[in-house]
Amino acid sequence: MKNETVMEAVTTEAIGLAANTDHGTSGSRPQVHADTKATADTRTQGEKKRARSHSDDKRFKIFSGSANRVLSQEICKHIGIALGETKMQRFADGEVYFQLLENVRGADVFVVQPTCNPVDQHLVELLIMIDALKRASAGRITVVVPYYGYARQDRKDRPRVAISSKLIADLLTTAGANRALFMDLHAAQIQGFFNIPVDHMFASPVMVSYFRELNLPNLVVVSPDAGGVERARFFATKMGAPLAIVDKRRTDLNVTEVMNVIGDVQGRTCLIIDDIVDTAGTLVKTVDALLGQGATKVYACASHPVLSGPAVERIANSRLEELVVTDSIPLCEAAQKVVKIKVRSVAGLLAATIESIHMETSVSSLFN
Repeated sequence: MKNETVMEAVTTEAIGLAANTDHGTSGSRPQVHADTKATADTRTQGEKKRARSHSDDKRFKIFSGSANRVLSQEICKHIGIALGETKMQRFADGEVYFQLLENVRGADVFVVQPTCNPVDQHLVELLIMIDALKRASAGRITVVVPYYGYARQDRKDRPRVAISSKLIADLLTTAGANRALFMDLHAAQIQGFFNIPVDHMFASPVMVSYFRELNLPNLVVVSPDAGGVERARFFATKMGAPLAIVDKRRTDLNVTEVMNVIGDVQGRTCLIIDDIVDTAGTLVKTVDALLGQGATKVYACASHPVLSGPAVERIANSRLEELVVTDSIPLCEAAQKVVKIKVRSVAGLLAATIESIHMETSVSSLFN
């Protein structure tokens, strides 16, 4: 219930920062325009004042790995501080060399690094960065992982398999992380694998804002599997739309078979809600199943555009109208050329959360 409360009431400012969207005003109501401008001016002054305050705070530092440096820079831009200076190189055999180029003794440090493809390389980078910060006597180390790799292996669903998401939690904690910030974990219970404080944020407010602007007619929200029903139900509630569920069976890794569509999609616009798009096989099959049941158009949104293997080609050639993703993972060059794939930024949302953690204020209060 606490997670749903956090998702439910995001402020206009947080959504605006996260989406990086410019909203124009109409000239037919001058007073409204003036009020809007005054509000914007007040907000801008507040942001400048906050930025000056943080820029003078020598104990507030943000560092970035190589996985998504652009996102890290955007986060720093929203907060109003410079990205920490580091040196990261690789030896001839591929080993990571990392050095901090500024003093962090006693500082409140945030390390931004999604563990996206190549997952193992970016994970090792993150562990080495944490170790360097610990040995440099950082006061507190918070790992900011917009995309948590190995999250799909969160339980023993077959004999003699590893629970890799628990292993990653242990590695981050053992390396020296004091706190963790994640976004849209594949399974919320992964928070319980950590013995340190965890803040779990959601990209849903950014997505809800975008699809409200589209004003899709006769909308029905679709969960692509039973595990995503809670996420889709929240979306459906905020959009004022009914919910449908796709019953699928996983026959192998990255291979699924769509069995049934539960719910009425006849003559409706469908919006598929998921957390990850990997090979896009399930997504394309779900689109075909919905259209086969009489849906008029199908849209989709996902927090993490993993887009492995044939994913980009499948999406480009599918009957999907649009796939909306966040910048938790940088899009590959091929995906950037596909007009169906739209990106919404979560930099502002993460920046507001990082700022709240640093100032020791309630993260939940950001959304009231």
